[in-house]
Amino acid sequence: MENYAKITGTASYVPEKIVTNHQLAEMMDTSDEWISSRTGIKERRIATVEKTSDLCTKVAQQLLVEAKIDPLDLDFILVATMTPDYQSPATACIVQGQIGATKAFAFDIAAACSGFVYALSMADKLIRTGSQKGLVLGGEVLSKVVDWQDRRTAVLFGDGAAGVLIEAGGTSPLILKEQLAADGTRGQSLTSGFRNNHSPFVEKQPLENEALTMDGRGIFDFVLRDVVTSVQQLLGDELADVDYFVFHQANARILDKVARKLKVPRELFLQNLQHYGNTSGATVPLLLDEMVRKQTLTLGSGQKVVLSGFGGGLTWGTLLITL
Repeated sequence: MENYAKITGTASYVPEKIVTNHQLAEMMDTSDEWISSRTGIKERRIATVEKTSDLCTKVAQQLLVEAKIDPLDLDFILVATMTPDYQSPATACIVQGQIGATKAFAFDIAAACSGFVYALSMADKLIRTGSQKGLVLGGEVLSKVVDWQDRRTAVLFGDGAAGVLIEAGGTSPLILKEQLAADGTRGQSLTSGFRNNHSPFVEKQPLENEALTMDGRGIFDFVLRDVVTSVQQLLGDELADVDYFVFHQANARILDKVARKLKVPRELFLQNLQHYGNTSGATVPLLLDEMVRKQTLTLGSGQKVVLSGFGGGLTWGTLLITL
C-alpha cells in the first residue's frame, strides 16, 4: 500500500516591527508611490532582535501545539532559507534543538525563493519512503543581507517564517505533478553572502559584494519566460482544473503578467506581498497559512493548488498539490 503524504497543519510568524514605504522614503530617495506602483508592496516586517532560527522555531512550536504532537515524534525538519544564522550548524538543526525534536534529522535547503517548493517535494519523498511526520519550514531575515543604501533592492524584501506539518496517512498523492529546475549559468542574476577568502595563503583579491545584489529586469524576464513555460508544460489543459495559485510573492506586476500569460483569472493568484514584501523562502508557506486561516483554502478539502517558487540560483519549481 502506497504511503501517501498529507499536509495536516500550517503556521507562520513574522516580526512585530512594521516598516512602511513612507518610512523608507525618509531613509532613501524613493516614495510610497514609486514602490507600490512598481511592486505592489506597501509595508514589510523587519526583525530587530530575532534570528532566522528564532522565527522558524516560533513556527515549529505553533505547528506542534496546534496538532498536539510531541516533538519526539518528528522524523525530520527541513528549513528552506538563504539567510541562515550560520553556515554551520544548519538552521534546521538549531530549530531541532530548540523544540526538543532530538529524534528528527534536520538540514537546510538553499534554493532561495524556490526553497520551500524544493523542500516540500523532498518531504513528500521522505514520507513515501517510510517517514511518518516532519516539518517543512521557510524562514528568512533578509534585512541582514540587504544593502540599505540601494533603493532598487532594499524596498523589496522583508523578514518572516512559515511552514507546514506533513504526515503519512494520505488516501491519495499530495503532489500530483511537479517540475523542479535550475540554471546555474544565470546564477549571477541574484547573489547574496559572498565570503571573501582572507587566508594568509591567498593573495589579496578585490573585495566582492557580500550584500544582496539582483538584476531586477533579468529576473522579471526569467519568470515570464521560464517559469510560465514550466507551468504550461507541467499542467497543460489541467490549468483549468486548478482552484488557486500560490506563487512566490516577489512582485504584484509579475503575478499580473503570469496570470495573463497563462490565461487564468487574476483573482485565482492569491497575494499578500503588500503586507510582507518578498520574504524569499518564506513567501509560499506564509501565503498558504494565511489563506488556510481565512478559509480560502481548506486542508483535507481536495482542492487543487499550484505552488510555485522562483529566484536565486537560478532555481524554479512548480508543484500541483491536493490539500
